[in-house]
Amino acid sequence: MNEGASMLSGMGERLHLRAASEPDRAFLYSVFESTRADEFARAGLSADRIAALLAQQFSMQDAYYRTHYPHGSFDVVMLGNERVGRLYHDWRAHEARLIDIALLPAYRGAGLGTKLMNAFVAQAAAKAIPIVLYVEMENPVQALYRRLGFEAVGENGVYIQMRREVAPYAGADVTSVAGLALD
Repeated sequence: MNEGASMLSGMGERLHLRAASEPDRAFLYSVFESTRADEFARAGLSADRIAALLAQQFSMQDAYYRTHYPHGSFDVVMLGNERVGRLYHDWRAHEARLIDIALLPAYRGAGLGTKLMNAFVAQAAAKAIPIVLYVEMENPVQALYRRLGFEAVGENGVYIQMRREVAPYAGADVTSVAGLALD
């Protein structure tokens, strides 16, 4: 059992989303940093240079998302009263866009991401709209996306674009996050 799974065993905490606000900015940065710091460290950069690049990349990513998805939802993933990750999404009449999903390292591998994705897919299926997302080419989460019915529809050398067409969905764990409101 990994650290995340052992932390969650026996926890009856409710998984839910809440809108991110300015006081969450440092937390959202820590989630971003946890997904990118190793990449920069492998490049052999100094700790100061890595910190500067991460701060710059976080600000640029945040500005890009908010500019390109002005009606998007930028949410903090909550487990009970604990902030554990972020989920950015944009619901339109013709598609749902999963902009970004990330959990803090201590909560990865415990099934929380799967529960979030099951709820996201179930809601899109209920609304009869497809889902589009991008995932890094080497990211192993692609296996989860494929199990959920996503197929690769394009790539740009760094990211694979995946799409889940409109289809019924009765995935596992959907009822365990019934309180998860994604719109």
